[in-house]
Amino acid sequence: MGWLGPSHNLQKGDKIPPKKSLQRDKETCAMSKIMKMTAVGGLVGLFAVSAGMAQTKARCCPSPGLTPSGPQAGEPEFKDLPKAGKKCWIGEVNYFVYEFDKTPKMGTAILKIQLFDKDGKQVTDLDISGRTDMPSMRGAHDSGDVAFKLNKRGDYLLPVNIVMPGDWEVRLTFSRNKVVIFRGQFTFGV
Repeated sequence: MGWLGPSHNLQKGDKIPPKKSLQRDKETCAMSKIMKMTAVGGLVGLFAVSAGMAQTKARCCPSPGLTPSGPQAGEPEFKDLPKAGKKCWIGEVNYFVYEFDKTPKMGTAILKIQLFDKDGKQVTDLDISGRTDMPSMRGAHDSGDVAFKLNKRGDYLLPVNIVMPGDWEVRLTFSRNKVVIFRGQFTFGV
């Protein structure tokens, strides 16, 4: 071992290397350490990514815009509803009819649902919530689940805020005693 330390083999009387040479040796040593740490870090990162890919699809993407959809992902299915003004049956016990207070256009339109028993008598024994969005821009104008309000005539009402022209979707959820008994959806254009 030389008198300058383990990295040099200089003996007494030898010429001392210029400072630049010592600096280069330090840089080379530092670069070697950085490269080793980068390699180890890369392996750790690769392991973390592969472990993340092994997660189930249902748990992988908490963001609403990235959440897997469809029956395989646990998303509830919504039955396509007939056109406004037609009877929509909920099992064999109830049916409902929906319509807007006016032709939907930019601004607020009121969605009205009338609920009937199988004998045609209007009833109000279910809770109804609605969710509006633009399918082409899923999540951009999502209203979230909003409960319908009952008016004095027993009609269920939901204000629908239409912020831009295009295709819109309404998803309806019907519940009895906090248990979902029916889901339906329809689309309309503005």
